[in-house]
Amino acid sequence: MCDDDHGNGLNRRALIVTGATAALTLGSVTFASGAATPASGAQETRTVRGTLPTGSPDFVYVPVEVPTGVAEIKVAYTYDKPSVPAGTQGNALDIGIFDQHGTDLGGRGFRGWSGGARTEFFIRVDDATPGYLPGPVRAGTWHIALGPYTVSPQGLSYELTITLTYGEPGVAPRPVYPPERVKGRGRAWYRGDCHLHSWYSDGRRSPAEIAALARAAGLDFINSSDHNTQSSHPHWASEAGDDLLIMLGEEVTTRNGHVVALGTEPGTFIDWRYRARDNRFGKFAREIRRAGGLVVPAHPHATCIGCAWKFGFGEADAVEVWNGPYTPDDEIALASWDATLVASVRENREWLPAMGNSDAHRDPDAIGLPQTVVLADDLTREAIQNGLRAGRSYVSESKNLSLTFTATGGRAQHAGIGERLRADADTPVTLRLEATGAPRCTVRFVTDQGVLFTSDPLPVSGAGVVEWGTTAAYAAYVRAELRHETAAGAVPGALAAFTNPIFLGGADR
Repeated sequence: MCDDDHGNGLNRRALIVTGATAALTLGSVTFASGAATPASGAQETRTVRGTLPTGSPDFVYVPVEVPTGVAEIKVAYTYDKPSVPAGTQGNALDIGIFDQHGTDLGGRGFRGWSGGARTEFFIRVDDATPGYLPGPVRAGTWHIALGPYTVSPQGLSYELTITLTYGEPGVAPRPVYPPERVKGRGRAWYRGDCHLHSWYSDGRRSPAEIAALARAAGLDFINSSDHNTQSSHPHWASEAGDDLLIMLGEEVTTRNGHVVALGTEPGTFIDWRYRARDNRFGKFAREIRRAGGLVVPAHPHATCIGCAWKFGFGEADAVEVWNGPYTPDDEIALASWDATLVASVRENREWLPAMGNSDAHRDPDAIGLPQTVVLADDLTREAIQNGLRAGRSYVSESKNLSLTFTATGGRAQHAGIGERLRADADTPVTLRLEATGAPRCTVRFVTDQGVLFTSDPLPVSGAGVVEWGTTAAYAAYVRAELRHETAAGAVPGALAAFTNPIFLGGADR
């Protein structure tokens, strides 16, 4: 139920269900209806109150009839947070807005989203609250989007305060975006972190702070990935340089998992208002690729509500196996990813590369823990994406740890990470890993049979070489893990690094 208060008492307003089963549209909020436009600087305010029950739709839209002559729209909101029994979810309400172009899936009318990170926002032609897109406030029906993330048993009571300011619209700024190519070193190994949050969603760091921390972490590239908004894209150009490539993207945050749109064209928005049961993810995955990006499911086994990945991996270009400091859900993600490698060998189909990112939001989250190290032809958006898509990469906990991993066999055949060694089934193959910056770490070689070799700990210096022999008949692929020491016997220690596989024998990917 929803009520409004225009200063003349409360009027009950109708609830109208939209065509989508996961959305609800309320009755309209109206403003000035007279022939004369209010004077410049004049303001009008409306207050809307309502209560959402447990089991509410994913999205509730509050239409706002915006008249002509409006220079700014501002929205503030509050909601109650009653006590709930242990183990029961309390209230959490997200918010965003769509303009006169409407709320159709695809986001033509999208003007911003802050989730639960802010209690108010404004939009005008020359500026907007982080998370929102500046631009004209044109006449028509706008929609405030409410997302009841969780609702307590008592229901969720909310209050919206909508303020319009009249006046001349001002001048829209011309967006400037970071370059897609920086100096680089030609074909080389480049370090990156492709899952980061700024204050343009629920992060607490500015783009300048993120760029400085990325440089300190030894990164060569990053990718912006704020939740459900592209509003940060014009704010990165001044932070790029010959030493740092900044790609643009979005973390598409659905109720059935999150996906990083990695390296899309500037200004690209990817909608998130669907679940796995709606059978719409494929359409938006293709939109990411049409916009020049990679589709990377994030933290697929995370335990937060709505975070676990439920769309399958048929549309993925890579998967984020390691997210932030290494935890048990990363261990599960690593094992699940390894199972996809086994399936790709069995079914003779393409395999899914893995990567790692920090998902850093605020202090003390460490940017570059972990980081993906990719072999690319140069430090450009396209070259980095090609390396990630091909799996020519490994994941390291910091800039201090570096490795090389190769396979040789037969007539001087040679293959590196993400490649295939051409060798007969019974031809002896030697796997060789060289590491630096990994003190007391053990090296494990993992195949389609499981862990077939574990080394002694590397010396305190952190440098060492490990070799192991096998054949293509015995191991369809081999990938390497470096793990810290553990005091729990057979239980593996936390990851320090891992590689994408080298395949042995057989057909190309």
